[in-house]
Amino acid sequence: MASSGFSPASPPVFNGEGFNIWVVKMRTYLQAFDLWEVVNSDTEPAPLRANPTVVQIRQHTDERTKTPKAMSCIQNCVTDVIFMRIMACKTPKEAWDKLKEEFQGIERIRKQQLLNLRRDFENLKMKEEETVKQYSDRIMAVVNSIRLLGEQFSEARIVEKVMSTLPERYEAKISSLKVSRDLTTISLTELINALYAQEQRRASRQEEHQERAFQAKTKEASSISAQ
Repeated sequence: MASSGFSPASPPVFNGEGFNIWVVKMRTYLQAFDLWEVVNSDTEPAPLRANPTVVQIRQHTDERTKTPKAMSCIQNCVTDVIFMRIMACKTPKEAWDKLKEEFQGIERIRKQQLLNLRRDFENLKMKEEETVKQYSDRIMAVVNSIRLLGEQFSEARIVEKVMSTLPERYEAKISSLKVSRDLTTISLTELINALYAQEQRRASRQEEHQERAFQAKTKEASSISAQ
């Protein structure tokens, strides 16, 4: 039984996310108050023998109150939405098992989705025909899906991913950025803007080259026609 001077902090209120973590904290909390056994085994105390002593009566009363105490703990450590799913349960074990049946399955699906999305993120590479903004949009679509499933995902990791998967045509720009900037602190927006500016300059030079080539070809054709 928990000592009289010990008062553990209540576990976080379960809102439908992070069930596996909540279960561990909740189990420890119930154990601290000697309530876990009634949740785990759903046992009822043995009936009092004839002519019980005062101590036996007190012990029996303590054992009988463990069930409603455990039920109260579970009910008060879930949100109202989750409570609606267990409000018809008669025992703490029934409520506990119902939560496990529903949310361990959901948690398993969430973990599988995260595993698939992490794999998608690791396999991302920029396509030759893509612009850097199109590529960053593809990356962020995966990252945001991961974040929606509750996993932290730092911007530094995204920046590193972009820089390590760019085609060779960006190597000179990345080398230039390494000289002029601390790439461990550069934001994703700054990186994309710098790479986009390079794309625009390259596109402008290509247009100028094509225009000069077209003019030269036109001039040559005119000269031939004049002969």
